Parts: sequence; structure tokens; C-alpha cells
Amino acid sequence: MLRSAALLALLVAGGVLALLVDVPDVAMVRVWLDRRGPAGWVLLLAALSLAPLAPVPRTALSMLAGVLAGFWGGLALSVASGLLAALAGFGVARRLGRETVTRLAGPRLARADVLLTRRGAVAVLVGRLLPVAPFTLVSYAGGLSGMPLGAYLLGSAAGIVPGSVLHVGIGATVGAAGDGGGLLVSLVPFALVLVVVGPARWWQLRRRAARSTPA
Repeated sequence: MLRSAALLALLVAGGVLALLVDVPDVAMVRVWLDRRGPAGWVLLLAALSLAPLAPVPRTALSMLAGVLAGFWGGLALSVASGLLAALAGFGVARRLGRETVTRLAGPRLARADVLLTRRGAVAVLVGRLLPVAPFTLVSYAGGLSGMPLGAYLLGSAAGIVPGSVLHVGIGATVGAAGDGGGLLVSLVPFALVLVVVGPARWWQLRRRAARSTPA
């Protein structure tokens, strides 16, 4: 119970910080990075990795990475920080809340836990891809369940990349708005996303229409 109370206190504290702390603008962050050199980028990676432990949207963090580091650098920064954040959330929830969930779980929750244990990678992948599922919630839910760490990281890695490509691309486009060449380069991932997502979406709608058509 003490561990569960600590987890709840951590969630509340993170929410309060997310609401009260002012986010510095991009110009201030750039100046801060220029002054500190490589150490500044390491600290930025740590900050982007810890921020999702509180209810801070990963979308905004990925866009910020794209604005600051361009597309490829921002993508590496976003994916690395996303995996570290996913691992941190999983570890905190597993350490502080898993035991209590196991003791208080009813039959339905126990069956859901068994399902997550068997198909954890797929469940995490779907949770990461759904825009309505908060990143923090998926991380803590994975830690509270019985799914193995390997399956959780596999699903997280596969689910983090598509959203990172899209959001970092938006940030890189905004950051390169004053540079024609940089703007063209930053638009490349959008073309790739459209090439991949467009046909997939068309196939999904066609399959759904075929299912709804009466025999």
C-alpha cells in the first residue's frame, strides 16, 4: 500500500508540475543548448525522457525535437527519449504498483492481466499508435500488468516510430520555414508517410465497407 501511495503521489506531483511550470520558448532553449554544447543535448534528452512521466504530451515534445534538431536529429532524439520514457514509466509502475494490483485484482482484471501477459507487444503497439491513448497511461498500464519487459519494449519501439516521424516532421518544417532547402528536406518524411498511410487507409475503408455490405 505504501508503494501504491508513492505511485499515486508521483502522478499527482507530475500533474501539478505540468500545470504550473512554464515551458521555455524555442529561442531560449536554443541559446541554452549553444552555451552548453554536447552536454546540453544530453540534458535535453534526459528532460524529454522524464517529462512523459507526468502528463506531458509526447506530441509537443517530438515537435520540439524537430524544431531544435531538424528532421533526422530530431527523430533520433524523439525515438531515444520515447524509449527511455517508456522504460522509466514501466519500471516505476512495476516497482510501486504491481504487487498491489496482483493482490486486489478480481476475476475480470486477472483475465485481462493474463491476456496482456500473452499478447503484451500487440497491446502496447496499439496503445502507442492510438492518438487518444496518453503515452503516460500506456507506460504505467504496462508496468502494472504482468507483461514481460521484452514484449513491452518491442511494442513500444514499433509504436513510437510512426508518430515520431510525423510530429518531428512537423517540427522540422516549422524550424526550417526560413530556409528553402531545409524546408524541402523536412517535407520528405511527409511524402513517405502519405505513400505508406494512404494505401493502408484506403484498404482499411474498403475492408470495412465489404464487412458492412449485406450478403
